Amino acid sequence: KYILGDINIMCSMQEHLGVLLELKGRGCRQMESYLLAQERSWYDFILDCMTAGGVMKRLDLAINDKAGILDIPKLKEKYKAGECISYFRKQKDYSGTEKCGSDLPKNTGETLYLGSTSSELYMCAYQKNYEQYVKNGTEVEDTEIKNRFEIRMKNERAYYAVADLLTYRDAERTAFSIINHYVRFVDREDDKPKSQWKTNDDWAWFVGENREPIRLTTKPEPYTLQKALHWLQRQVAPTIKMVQALDRENHTTILKDMIEQTELKDKHKHLLQLEKSTIEERIDTAVPQENDGIF
Repeated sequence: KYILGDINIMCSMQEHLGVLLELKGRGCRQMESYLLAQERSWYDFILDCMTAGGVMKRLDLAINDKAGILDIPKLKEKYKAGECISYFRKQKDYSGTEKCGSDLPKNTGETLYLGSTSSELYMCAYQKNYEQYVKNGTEVEDTEIKNRFEIRMKNERAYYAVADLLTYRDAERTAFSIINHYVRFVDREDDKPKSQWKTNDDWAWFVGENREPIRLTTKPEPYTLQKALHWLQRQVAPTIKMVQALDRENHTTILKDMIEQTELKDKHKHLLQLEKSTIEERIDTAVPQENDGIF
């Protein structure tokens, strides 16, 4: 397994199993830094992968709602009230809470799943601002992205989505054609058949009515030592502080001696090298890795 920040490449000694590239959210942002330096787009990269015989095992398309168009609790209520026309047979919703060191739970936001999470295609809408509050402590009202709507696809469904992306190079067209095919939130009109109920105004705006087109956006974020520092702060810093206190009380140098006797592994030296380099310089840099993770 090779790791650079949040970019993961998994290889097998059995050559026929191939190589797996895994890019989650932050990994995509870091990958964009390299694509930018290579003057390539996501479309170019995906086309190169598919041309080389690549197989898309999973693809997620996400729409960030920065204006608060989507009201997740309201969508959940409309679904339960039968005001949703959908091919999906299953729906799950969550009102998240997380213990936060007191008797009062911390609100982690509302989530709505459309479709079975074990199927090859399902959708998920959740309150991104509450998620960021729990993860990073960012105040809900200060979070740039209020809600996120994700289309999660696997295997054949992912392949057809990629084919559409490469054909039209229009992420909005691909994403909303999938959404509009599978789901539509409506307002109840008891004097009409359900199929003729009017599309809910907020939902209509979300899927493209009376708003500017949206485009595939990138937000390159070069990998830094931030992940290592975050791990150090959460997992190790309390112990370091305790040993420092013991050293002061007992007039010892346990911590100082431990640091001086520690030898950096190749991966740590490489991280130092990366910190001093530009993205362009990193592209052709060999990455020494071991099987025991980043730290």
